Amino acid sequence: MTTRPRRSTVSEPEPTALAELVERVKELKCLYEVAAVFAERRGSLRECLVRVVSGLPTACRYSGRARACLRLDGIVVASSGGRLDAAAHRISAPLRVAGQERGEVELAYVTIPATDLSKTDTESEDSFLTEERALLDAVAHQIGVFIASVEAEQRRADMESSLRHADRLATIGQLAAGVAHELNEPLGNALGFAQLALKAPDVPPQVRSDLGRIADAALRGREIIRKLLVFARQAPASKHPTVLNTVVEEALFLLEAGCENPGIRFVRELEPGLPEIDADPVQVRQVVTNLVINAMQAIPRGSRGTITIRTASESGAAALTVADSGSGMTPEVLRRVFDPFFTTKDVGQGTGLGLAVVQGIVAGHGGSIEVESEPSRGSVFRVRLPARAAAST
Repeated sequence: MTTRPRRSTVSEPEPTALAELVERVKELKCLYEVAAVFAERRGSLRECLVRVVSGLPTACRYSGRARACLRLDGIVVASSGGRLDAAAHRISAPLRVAGQERGEVELAYVTIPATDLSKTDTESEDSFLTEERALLDAVAHQIGVFIASVEAEQRRADMESSLRHADRLATIGQLAAGVAHELNEPLGNALGFAQLALKAPDVPPQVRSDLGRIADAALRGREIIRKLLVFARQAPASKHPTVLNTVVEEALFLLEAGCENPGIRFVRELEPGLPEIDADPVQVRQVVTNLVINAMQAIPRGSRGTITIRTASESGAAALTVADSGSGMTPEVLRRVFDPFFTTKDVGQGTGLGLAVVQGIVAGHGGSIEVESEPSRGSVFRVRLPARAAAST
């Protein structure tokens, strides 16, 4: 009796079903790798995006021809291989971060000459699968969520840094105000007695010279105390309608006359008819003076340079810009430029309070100040003070 071979009860998968299964595995593997990149967060945001974009083509049917590209806020990250602008077919998914569309993720098949493809290949490789489109949407969503979380963490870190900085400034302000009040009386006594002694008859020349130095030193000390009180915002401001151009002209009249560097050229670009500001003209003049002196000191002695002082009317504000062609600042110095007692000058040549005082005065007037600077390309300080009409509404 002949025994017939038994048939297997498990059917072999059809070639089409097997191909579809392979494609699904590739897509799931791609999603897993994308999630792993975002979970590990190795390197910078751009490095993470590069790894994701580089892995996207592997999930496509024809991975050898597939290329991926990501565009985010003007930044372009692309996978290696052929150029996307020569692609025969492409699909894209919007890149939304916190609900705002900020770019797109794109997949494309690079064109291959017809001589390198059979007719069947040409007909079958000209489009993406529905599942591949869904994969691209899913990856774009993951990227958007990841970028939103990174930016949220950065904002939180920036806020914590700002709070720590504000706390330090408040502590320094309290300390500065206390020291200033304690020094006022002895300095006033020294100045008063020195000036009184100078009025006495028959004072020897050498003694008169020494008394003059004591009086000058006391006056300089009193000026530093005044700056400390302004920085601590304990110096009262007498605000009334003020024309910014007039204050600028008054400050420049003295600064140009006292400039010791003949190579510096002052350029005025004052817009006529500026709106009045509700301000203390003495304090605003100090802002102009400190910014221009800072610009003068940025131009090395003996070299040529230009300082441009510009005013303009902006929406609800009067703006002041002081730009110089000096040595500029490094990013490290730029980050600390408004810190009190921070200075790049030699010991005894600066208190590090000039720009801190400027920031304090501007803030006390409800305005804002910004600075841009690059080494060897000069610095630009921009001050905005609210117009009187805007301040009274």
